[in-house]
Amino acid sequence: MTLTEYRTYFTESLVTIYPKTEITSFLYLLIEEYLGLQRIEFVMQPNFIIQKEKLNLLNKALNKLQKEEPIQYIIGHTEFFGLTFIVNKNTLIPRPETEELVAWVVDEIKHRELKQIKDIYVLDIGTGSGCIPISIAKRCKNTTITAIDISKKALQIAKKNAENNSVKIKCIASDILNTTSLEKRYDIIISNPPYVRNSEKKEIENNVLQNEPHIALFVEDSNPLIFYDKIATLSKQHLTKEGLLFFEINQYLGEETKQMLHKKGFKNIEIRKDIFRNNRMIKASL
Repeated sequence: MTLTEYRTYFTESLVTIYPKTEITSFLYLLIEEYLGLQRIEFVMQPNFIIQKEKLNLLNKALNKLQKEEPIQYIIGHTEFFGLTFIVNKNTLIPRPETEELVAWVVDEIKHRELKQIKDIYVLDIGTGSGCIPISIAKRCKNTTITAIDISKKALQIAKKNAENNSVKIKCIASDILNTTSLEKRYDIIISNPPYVRNSEKKEIENNVLQNEPHIALFVEDSNPLIFYDKIATLSKQHLTKEGLLFFEINQYLGEETKQMLHKKGFKNIEIRKDIFRNNRMIKASL
């Protein structure tokens, strides 16, 4: 089967499930992963013959897509902040919005570095694949970074991702809701905790609901800020004098999160919108 023939077959197999632009994106990713062909090569070699062994791999991936398994889990990795990260069902798939949070943190660290501040201690709570701390470590050499997650399997992935991206982070398995104190004082604490209310599940796509770890996504409607409240309390105790707290937040609960931080004594509280113009991240200082 040629690339052109397979493209037709692939598209027809998925057209009732995904938009055509997304199907095309899937195909390019799989062609690159299994055939080693870039998009331009796909265009330039439409009559390229796909060998049977490679065709079997493509069709296995196609079957998983038909079951709405995320493409990132199928190929086993994804791109985030210019780096490659292993992902599987034990980790959330990093989102573009989270890249904006990382960029904000990196800017703050670079600002401190300009002031000749060295040995900046950073903590990421609920690290998952490690995309946040590893991206920061890659850009900011004067940082010592610790990552916490309740899932030991997620931490195994985070450790592997750190190794693959040639950075060092310390990983700690811990349930933050049952944590009474942190290991040390930190200059920056970051978290992208579970924040989607159960009542908002109807807004979530099937491929997320059926595959990504719910423990990292959802909270009860009765206490949607449970993680933010606990992390803010710990941060009050363990941030340095000019320390900063960063959160990725539920777009519908920006003001509620801001008020919670204000009541706990945080100041200079700033909410930022993401690329989709939703309230998505917040920064606060002591």
